[in-house]
Amino acid sequence: MGVALPILGALGFNPSVLPTALLSTHTGGFGKNTYLDLSAEIGKIISHWQTLPITFSAIYLGYLGVKPLSTIITEIDKIATNSFLLLDPVMGDHGKLYSGFDSTYVDNMKILAKKANLITPNITEVQLLLDLPCFQGPFSSDAVLTLINSLHNKYPNTKIILTGIPKTNNTIGIAGFDNISQEIWQLETPRIGSNFFGTGDIFASVLLGSLLHGQALKDAATTSMDFISNTIKKNIKIPGRDSRFGLDYSLQLPVLLKQLNLGG
Repeated sequence: MGVALPILGALGFNPSVLPTALLSTHTGGFGKNTYLDLSAEIGKIISHWQTLPITFSAIYLGYLGVKPLSTIITEIDKIATNSFLLLDPVMGDHGKLYSGFDSTYVDNMKILAKKANLITPNITEVQLLLDLPCFQGPFSSDAVLTLINSLHNKYPNTKIILTGIPKTNNTIGIAGFDNISQEIWQLETPRIGSNFFGTGDIFASVLLGSLLHGQALKDAATTSMDFISNTIKKNIKIPGRDSRFGLDYSLQLPVLLKQLNLGG
């Protein structure tokens, strides 16, 4: 949320927040974080929203938590009428689940994915959604194509973007499938520096903003990939930058605004 709100706000949107849980930090690299479950409030918030003269052009779901995920499955249809639903099925990375998640969480995420118009899993999450062993790569283009087709067969009504794919030529790839045009495509960018936390959140936020400003799926994915790549290039030049705190994407926002014709 700390990433999504500033980016979407900078792109001219006015997001409403549906809090699902409160964490002291993300779950990687900072030791045992605190976790406050807010699932009991989700239904109350949605019920209140239903009494107001508001609708949502889009809904963006990311990290949820165990009980919130179950609650969202039963409640989301109440506010998702005619809304574009982007689900970043945050479950794990680097071949394993994030702490606190188990196979039941994966099963529930599969249910929620069927409600989405677009899903943006990373390579680990793709394998979890498909009940495959979590192979960390590298992946050939043919292997990525097989994953895309398998995911499309499971979620035929959903647009798909696979993110963070380690490729055999030392690049990082993304791949997409548009269920309307039936187009499958793959994009690559050179691997730069070490891993930074939160890049998936940045990617999905820029992607949604670009789509809402009229870009086609492949173009929006390219915009998002370039945004991440150029942000990393700038961040690795910052002395002493701690990758656990994520990327300072503010350095790249002016470029993004010009790309989307929002620069004033």
